[in-house]
Amino acid sequence: MQWFNLQDNINLLSLVGALAIIVLTVAIASKYVNQMKVKKDETAPLSEFSWDGIGEYKNEIPSGWAIMFVLTLVWAIWYYLVGYPLNSYSQIGEYNDEVKALNAKFEKEYANPDAKTLHAMGESIYLVQCAACHGITADGINGKAANLQIWGSQKAIFDVIMNGSKGLEYPMGEMPGGMVDEESAKAVAAYVAKDISGLKNTTDENLVQTGKDMFAACAACHGEDGKGMDGMSPDLSKYGTSDFIIDVLARGKKGDIGTMPKFSDGRLNLIQQKAVGEYILSLSRGE
Repeated sequence: MQWFNLQDNINLLSLVGALAIIVLTVAIASKYVNQMKVKKDETAPLSEFSWDGIGEYKNEIPSGWAIMFVLTLVWAIWYYLVGYPLNSYSQIGEYNDEVKALNAKFEKEYANPDAKTLHAMGESIYLVQCAACHGITADGINGKAANLQIWGSQKAIFDVIMNGSKGLEYPMGEMPGGMVDEESAKAVAAYVAKDISGLKNTTDENLVQTGKDMFAACAACHGEDGKGMDGMSPDLSKYGTSDFIIDVLARGKKGDIGTMPKFSDGRLNLIQQKAVGEYILSLSRGE
């Protein structure tokens, strides 16, 4: 690749502008430096401003500065309306077109990927995008980040009830930990896992009814159906599915070691986000 492509209109405009600025800067600076060497007429009027007894001459706006200011405005208007119209060629535009074409090809090729393909894709993306904070094994690096080995499981629901959840910036605010004791947390986790989440099963079937009765305290934020009251808080009905993880990837998250970016900003398309979700869920299933 050439360092500076003169066939690119934008490069040419930048080069011309840079040369013009350099030449004019040297010329105008030289002019005013020479003027500074000439002794000022001591009878020239002073402005009304004074700093510690030091006065300032009442000078007119330098003609060179005024001319350059007007020419800069004219250049800017010409540049945006004529020199660089929206449909003009540029290397950035060419790159964006190539990315758009490749994304379209990718989405067509992987429109309906099977589970094996999603898992492999998700693992590759995870190692590049997520492992730096969550660890290669997704254990959260000794508590520095979320332990994704248990994400999407009843154990993780219990962990959130006990320790709270923060950083997702839902309108209802952050969920504090310790709202119930350990036994109550087990019961609520069992109910959420069995009757609300996408898991639809629990290891503590005998606690489901107790958890249902206690879920009333949680319904204040999550709603009686657990769906988050139209985005006011997390939709627990998606928990245990890749859709829940896609929501987190789209929102970003503030954690103890920094802020997880919003992957919906173009870093990952929907298929890739789903793949990451399926891979993370496979960890809690021991796959």
